[in-house]
Amino acid sequence: MTIAPTWNRFKSTLCTVDEIGLRLDWSRMHPQEGFLEKMSVPMHAALEAMRNLEQGTLANFSESRMVGHYWLRAPELAPRPEIRDDIRNTIDGVLRFAADIHSGAILPQRSDGFLVVLVIGIGGSALGAQFVCDALGTGDDPMIVRFLDNTDPDGIDRVLTELDETLDQTLTVVISKSGTTVETRNGLAEVASAYQRAGLDFSRHAVAVTCDGSTLHLRAEKERWFRSFPMWDWVGGRTSVFSAAGLLPIALTGGNVEEILTGARFCDAATRNPNVNSNPAALLALMWYHTVVQQGKRNLVVLPYRDRLEYFGRYLQQLVMESLGKETDRSGRTVHQGLTVYGNKGSTDQHAFVQQLRDGPDDFVALFVEVLKDRESPSALVEPDATTGDYLHGFLHGTRAALTEKGRESLAIGLRELTPRTLGGLIALFERTVGLYAELINVNAYDQPGVEAGKKAASALIELQRKLLHLLRAKPGIAHTVESIADGLGAPESAEMIFHLLEHVSESGDHGVVRTPGKNWWDARYSAGSGHKKP
Repeated sequence: MTIAPTWNRFKSTLCTVDEIGLRLDWSRMHPQEGFLEKMSVPMHAALEAMRNLEQGTLANFSESRMVGHYWLRAPELAPRPEIRDDIRNTIDGVLRFAADIHSGAILPQRSDGFLVVLVIGIGGSALGAQFVCDALGTGDDPMIVRFLDNTDPDGIDRVLTELDETLDQTLTVVISKSGTTVETRNGLAEVASAYQRAGLDFSRHAVAVTCDGSTLHLRAEKERWFRSFPMWDWVGGRTSVFSAAGLLPIALTGGNVEEILTGARFCDAATRNPNVNSNPAALLALMWYHTVVQQGKRNLVVLPYRDRLEYFGRYLQQLVMESLGKETDRSGRTVHQGLTVYGNKGSTDQHAFVQQLRDGPDDFVALFVEVLKDRESPSALVEPDATTGDYLHGFLHGTRAALTEKGRESLAIGLRELTPRTLGGLIALFERTVGLYAELINVNAYDQPGVEAGKKAASALIELQRKLLHLLRAKPGIAHTVESIADGLGAPESAEMIFHLLEHVSESGDHGVVRTPGKNWWDARYSAGSGHKKP
């Protein structure tokens, strides 16, 4: 059993950033005595590496790129004048474009204004904006926002059905660095077809966010979309929320872009502090090191006690797991590093997985997030001297105390209130924490070889499907088994994948493949005509 910290220890384990109303509390962590002193040398080396990164030193070695997401909120830090100008011009352009949309200076094809913004993207090209827009939405925003962030036909249909009567008032923002990201390309094709079916010119409702010269950039220019905002190869998707990828949807929905960037700048200044005890990102990174490296616990359970932070866990999943989940370190040694992020909003978590956190395996560190200010107006009492917000506050600290009683370690971040400034600071805090922790464990936080491997495997599967369909259509009406198809393609080792492909295309009905049931599911015979369903 671990008891709560003494008052003096509690005070010594609080780290605040007053400019954004943020506080880190690591009082319920129990590193070995002298841990901070022992780690001072590697941490100062990590801080020095981050300074070099901000100055434009090559940081993403595997892709031979600079890493410049810190310049997005402080363009003056960029190492070259043209980069500084590009960032400033992009921010100004985003704000002007949003203002023109809101004022009616830019209009859709046959309506008197835009009411909806539909964002098509995936991963970092959607998740950061989704998190911020949901956290800051007021219910009285100038535009409603919806996201297409998958290549799921049913999910696409749900969004398009919801927008059916307002498609003529919908501005579509397509976000893809390369312009060839499959999920985004597919969403764009489906949405463009929907506009066409409605008798609308898609180009008069479209904006791109992409790299200069990309497939998407060239299409936007050729079709004369409203605008094409830049992305840069020195900004990774998971750290792109302060680029046009995040700022454009945020500005269109009424978010205060300048305040968000200001909060990030204040947090950046605090997390450059060489005094580790006053640097919340350094302390967080050290507590992760204590948890993962010294104790072998590889789970971070994120528990934000506020509905507006519901997407925070998902946002951190990508930022943390894509950055830190690496097979090898920068020396080429096999290390299998990573920190698994999962969670749910409080107090929902108390009815879900806190039972296991308290009584199950001690293989995690919990991260609580608290917002002190409940709402703008006074709250009604639900019982004498107690409001709904009081109960939320009580559930958070009660749950943390219950974990402490069982010796379970936890961290807590407190925010005075949830504003654009505090949210910008919160994002910046974790971007810096991830960078510092990656230095401590010597991994490249800025590449994603595992994601690329998955994309290549998916492409190979689609190519196998093309060959399979060609074989079936060559002899329409002739039934084949999985084994005969695999043999016919000269790929007997691919029989399992052929089974999965046939299972899908026969049930979806999009490719004219018919399944004739056998005694068992895998005994079916398959045939096909030449038909192919098109949007």
